[in-house]
Amino acid sequence: MKMNVIKLVALLAIGASVNAYAAEPADTKVTSKLLMYIQPVDYNNPIKLWSPYQDYWFYQGPLVEKIAMSKLTAAYHDVNVCDANQSGKAVLWLQPELFYNPQVQLFYAEVKASAYKGVGEHLATVVGRSQVRGILNIKPEFWIEKAYKLAVDDAVAKMQADKTLQAYMSGPAQVSNTPCSMVTLFPTPKVRVMSF
Repeated sequence: MKMNVIKLVALLAIGASVNAYAAEPADTKVTSKLLMYIQPVDYNNPIKLWSPYQDYWFYQGPLVEKIAMSKLTAAYHDVNVCDANQSGKAVLWLQPELFYNPQVQLFYAEVKASAYKGVGEHLATVVGRSQVRGILNIKPEFWIEKAYKLAVDDAVAKMQADKTLQAYMSGPAQVSNTPCSMVTLFPTPKVRVMSF
């Protein structure tokens, strides 16, 4: 009986110490001006570019994130990658696509950027496109990165030309900010690999 009481007291002491170190609730204030979201499928599933002599597999997510982060930061100054407990003024959903035509040796890149505010209210959608002449067998990383850079540049230029989006982004911070957890409300796109 004495052992059971000692075990019970020890268990209660451990429980009390764990409760004392519990995390504070997430702060819901506007942390960034623009939050960037790329679907997990672009990080987990590689894309295959076809060529008669050599195929090339790569992940779109990390590459587009690196490029878009630098370009969007230059344009909007306060940009972060979307995390579950963050919130900001708007969420920008990037959907990259890339296709290679070996006959004419062209990389076709497309980045669709959809901006949302509040809890899923659509602001604007722009599509940045590029064509880069290059050979898949010689430095494919260079040509892919160049194609995506031009596509993201085109998308950012179109975003800056959109008056509705610019008026919202340059206006005062809203009381109802946009949480990153709202990305589950985004419509699921069709299989994009078959879209070309």
